[in-house]
Amino acid sequence: MLALALPIFVLVGWDLRAWGVAAILWIGNQAVGALLRRFRTGAGNLAASGVVAFGMMFRAIVVGIVLFAVAAGDGALALAAAAVYVLAYTAELGLSLLSYFGATP
Repeated sequence: MLALALPIFVLVGWDLRAWGVAAILWIGNQAVGALLRRFRTGAGNLAASGVVAFGMMFRAIVVGIVLFAVAAGDGALALAAAAVYVLAYTAELGLSLLSYFGATP
């Protein structure tokens, strides 16, 4: 979704900083998610499960804090960055649901 949004930003003449903010947030969020997936979770390892749970909440909180900080300086920039981030998140969620429910049991 980020790759599809970049040419649109260029063609329409929107601020590329918004795309950059969204891309950095998305890549950082995915990197933290990849790190959290390495932990072995379950009833046998409650400490790792707690770290993963906190990490999942922390990811969303950090995205919100960064977008609010950007909005304090430039509301239009934050709105465009949030729109790109939401589109990328929605696309990933949709593809994840399709792959999960589309798989043979």
